[in-house]
Amino acid sequence: MNAQLKSLAGRLAGTMLLPIQFALLLFHFRMGRVKAARARGDKGAISIELALAVIALVFIAGLVTVALVSLKDKVVKKVDQDPAYPGGGAATP
Repeated sequence: MNAQLKSLAGRLAGTMLLPIQFALLLFHFRMGRVKAARARGDKGAISIELALAVIALVFIAGLVTVALVSLKDKVVKKVDQDPAYPGGGAATP
């Protein structure tokens, strides 16, 4: 039973991370195109691909920020509801 729960948790975590995995795949694809453009000596393509890679990195950073903020909100809500923590639950007037 415990092994099944671990497997289920791993699969659930994998699905939650799909947007981040997609953004990382996009970033690696763009960096590969930058390397190919550099090998051809095409400076215009290099700058465009690097700009798109930076956009992908900003997207990844945004996803991480949204995940952290939602986690913080969940923890704050739990602490506010739990009377075991100072200032939470029944301790508030």
